[in-house]
Amino acid sequence: QVQLVESGGGLVQTGGSLRLSCATSGRTFSGYVMGWFRQAPGKERAFVAAITWSSTNTYYSDSVKGRFTISRDNAKNTMYLQMNSLKPEDTAVYFCAAGTNWDSPTIKSKYAYWGQGTQVTVSS
Repeated sequence: QVQLVESGGGLVQTGGSLRLSCATSGRTFSGYVMGWFRQAPGKERAFVAAITWSSTNTYYSDSVKGRFTISRDNAKNTMYLQMNSLKPEDTAVYFCAAGTNWDSPTIKSKYAYWGQGTQVTVSS
């Protein structure tokens, strides 16, 4: 079992920045592919970014590419999402997830473990 806890969400103005953290506990963190997803009101949970266990590979959705940066610190069992140049359309609950399959990092069902989410609100 892997437990995931997100933090760092909040209210920010358009153009601002936030850094989300995902702290893990339980089984070895370093073996997992980690991802961020988000869910806006009335919408499906959507892929944001993913990172392999070694940080060698990262993958981003087109909507956040160039603005968001995913990273991880295996020594601290923590993953991060640095979000810059935030827009109102980035408003959502952000979830971190852990999985073992890098073949399809954008697919929700490939992730076995999920956090409870943290709210990000970007005001215009």
